[in-house]
Amino acid sequence: MKKSRLIYFTLIIVTILLGLASRRIAIIPAITGDVLWAIMVFLMIRFLFIRKSLKFVALISLSFCYLIEMSQLYHEPWIDRIRNTSLGALVLGHGFLWSDLLAYTLGVGLCVLAEWRSQAMIVEVK
Repeated sequence: MKKSRLIYFTLIIVTILLGLASRRIAIIPAITGDVLWAIMVFLMIRFLFIRKSLKFVALISLSFCYLIEMSQLYHEPWIDRIRNTSLGALVLGHGFLWSDLLAYTLGVGLCVLAEWRSQAMIVEVK
């Protein structure tokens, strides 16, 4: 399967737009934004490491998401100032939630299933 960085880049942009929209539309559950954030992280890691295995990309993506969430347990003035900016809040978040870990697992899991299924479909076509 020829992987294209352009495809991943496009998916990253679409995911970011959907994630931002999910925070503005009140009827969308809050967990949706967290799932989309994990999907975006997965897509970015895949973009950077396009030739690496799906297992590698999933592990790095999930580790990154978990580490960012765990970092929310750390509060010092310098990092809280960063978190109080728009970009800082989007990237680092504000407060630790166990449910976010579940959302990240779901997001990365959906990506793994999608990639696994797309690879299986290509094998079937051959």
